[in-house]
Amino acid sequence: MQVDKTTLTDLSIFHNEEEQSVFHHFNFAQTNGGREYFKYILSNPLDSVNAIQDSQLTVQALMHMHVKWPLELITNGTIIMIEKFYETPIDHYPKQPDLISSAIYKVLHSSDYSITKYTVTHAISFLKGMQTILNLIDNEKKSTQLKIWHEKLEHFLEKPILKEIANLDKDIKLSAKENLFYANFLRNQFKRTIFELIDIFCKLDAYMSMAIACKKYKFEFPTVEVSDQPFVNATGLYHLLLPTPVAYDIRLSKNENFIFLTGANMGGKSTYIKAIGLGVYLAHIGMGVPAKNMQLSLFDGLLSNIQVEDNIFKGQSYFYNEVQRIKKTLEKISDGKNWLILIDELFKGTNIQDAMKCSTAVIEGLIKMKHSLFVLSTHLYEIGDALKQYENIQFRYFETNMSEDKIEFSYQIKEGISNDRIGYLILKREGVTKILENL
Repeated sequence: MQVDKTTLTDLSIFHNEEEQSVFHHFNFAQTNGGREYFKYILSNPLDSVNAIQDSQLTVQALMHMHVKWPLELITNGTIIMIEKFYETPIDHYPKQPDLISSAIYKVLHSSDYSITKYTVTHAISFLKGMQTILNLIDNEKKSTQLKIWHEKLEHFLEKPILKEIANLDKDIKLSAKENLFYANFLRNQFKRTIFELIDIFCKLDAYMSMAIACKKYKFEFPTVEVSDQPFVNATGLYHLLLPTPVAYDIRLSKNENFIFLTGANMGGKSTYIKAIGLGVYLAHIGMGVPAKNMQLSLFDGLLSNIQVEDNIFKGQSYFYNEVQRIKKTLEKISDGKNWLILIDELFKGTNIQDAMKCSTAVIEGLIKMKHSLFVLSTHLYEIGDALKQYENIQFRYFETNMSEDKIEFSYQIKEGISNDRIGYLILKREGVTKILENL
């Protein structure tokens, strides 16, 4: 599924303020490599149902393995120590270490021997952990990806010397001769293999991060289908970054492919749009979603127009960049493929008359595109009545209750169009009008 940097930012997949990012809330990886690979997974949604289902199966299998995962055997420090061992220049070991040559090496090359000793200890721990993982995968229904990793682990770990190392007690105190013997093997015969094993573990670590997130947040796995016509059906879908989210039911299909969303500022429009986008996005990386259940078509792309900014250095106004974003969106989705398009508060950067005229023109153009789904919010409720002639538009609004100077947001979505205007009330409630009167 195609996405761009703007969409990743709009959906807060990554964010400069860490706690506002999806990555931060899902990142349970134990290693640096696992975290980097998890970033890669989150940045690259999948483009086939088979790939999505295989990812789901991988995550589900790891959810079962989580409680037995060898966290105490393989840590970030373990991997860093092993990698450092291969990066550090070390004086050559005796080719056939015996008691005398080992003792001499230990004395004359004490710093190198110290690194060697600690590396062998970490290597024992690492190989024991990988053997544990191999045994865990044995007992699970395997995705294609897990089968590949399982076969590689079996191939790598079947060597007698590796079995010997993996069977050692990680707390055992080895002699200088034994340390040098195992280190000789690790350094001169095992470098390529151990880096391949580390790579496998880091990728498993990334998928385990997804598995832990799915368990912690009680996500459900969606059903993704190949379909000529795009659709999204979700029950109890919510925004995963909110501490007390409100759930929504979503229905988008060929015959009702456009949601025209109105409501007062702070009423929940942006959250609703982002919840839909995140649900679809997570489904396309093969992960669980924040919903009771969800069925959707495979999308070719997802684009958003939520947080447009001006560009002082290029002399581009906010409105100009809004127009350019819409233009690029139209150019992309004219390919006849299945797209989900999210637009929040269209044309905020111009006067209300221009905004109404521009918004109407864009909406009347977008509704002709039957291979895309659209969710669009606007504060321009006045244009809604003219759009009621189009049967494929769903009109939804967020309810706001006002009494005297009090404003209450129910965050409940209802059918229809809202004409709430609460800007002045908020100004008054926050005491701004009083300050102005006293100037």
